[in-house]
Amino acid sequence: MLMSLAQWLQTLSPEFGYFRVFQYLTFRAVMAALTALVIGLAAGPYVIRRLRELKIGQPIRGYGMESHLQKSGTPTMGGVLILLAIAVSTLLWVDLSNRFVWIVLLVTLGFGAIGWADDWRKVVRKDPEGMRSGEKYFWQSVIGLLAALYLVFSISENSNLRVLELFLNWVASGFDVSLPPKAGLLLPFIKEVSYPLGVLGFVILTYLVIVGSSNAVNLTDGLDGLAIMPVVMVGSALGVFAYVTGSAVYSKYLFFPHIPGSGELLIFCAAMAGAGLAFLWFNTHPAQVFMGDVGALALGAALGTIAIIVRQEIVLAIMGGIFVVEALSVMLQVGYFKYTKKKFGEGRRLLKMAPLHHHFEKNGWKETQVVVRFWIITMLLCLVGLSTLKLR
Repeated sequence: MLMSLAQWLQTLSPEFGYFRVFQYLTFRAVMAALTALVIGLAAGPYVIRRLRELKIGQPIRGYGMESHLQKSGTPTMGGVLILLAIAVSTLLWVDLSNRFVWIVLLVTLGFGAIGWADDWRKVVRKDPEGMRSGEKYFWQSVIGLLAALYLVFSISENSNLRVLELFLNWVASGFDVSLPPKAGLLLPFIKEVSYPLGVLGFVILTYLVIVGSSNAVNLTDGLDGLAIMPVVMVGSALGVFAYVTGSAVYSKYLFFPHIPGSGELLIFCAAMAGAGLAFLWFNTHPAQVFMGDVGALALGAALGTIAIIVRQEIVLAIMGGIFVVEALSVMLQVGYFKYTKKKFGEGRRLLKMAPLHHHFEKNGWKETQVVVRFWIITMLLCLVGLSTLKLR
């Protein structure tokens, strides 16, 4: 919005030439981060106060950690604050004609709506489980598949008109259209290698990444500040990849696919970082507010969608290793419990409690120890992910 205003002012008079600074992506990214940070810090106390007045407190599961019972009643649904800061800051500083930013925003807000409904049921109906898993996955799948069907063609083309033409050609050809190499699966640390996925393979991969990353972040969000800081770090690293793939010069030099328009996602990533740091101000131990599913599902989906656009699905799994391990810990725990119950008549557990962060708490780690150590691991994994920019 501000970029369009600056361009209009430049046409009025040469005296407004200094507004050319708004054309620089890095400047707008810095301003987007600062804007989101200020919005989050300024609106935070009001949002927390309103959540308390509405009695939107976090219910604690009866089978959860005993030490967490004292957190019962802490305001939840604080993810609304994050989404508000991201949306306002992004719309202020981004090029509004960019299609990639709009799809990421829509996916983020769509998953946020699912999380909002889930949190609302927990609060209003006093049901700690919230929305049932089948219903939740259905709506996640709807949004994920719609996003996948759009992205499979938008990455290959430079305009929405061409995207529509390619989609119609795909339908007319009996769902048999080849995609360019840049739509293939890229392997990190290997130069100019792209495995073709085809339309169906791309759609399936996109669906799994978006829905999987959304639920992985949601499972990680169990301790004060545990999820939000890794989201900030991984999102910031993905912003670097977006900047590279959006630049014809840098992408060619670093042997990355050039995806016109993807550079604007740096604005969204910067806004997410600023909003996340502002939320951490209130979410650090002892937390004044929890983000709830409205924040965790939305942020995870945003990371997955950005990774798909910049063709860094595997790198996302590396940098978001904490999210991956947390999700796997739940899957393995549940699967092993069901298997042993069927085979031996009694369910057994691999971990003392899942997700993984609760296992470490059961082993005697303090909550702050788990959180900070997981942050350190994420920082190291992000550095590994960023090293793939040059080590190819």
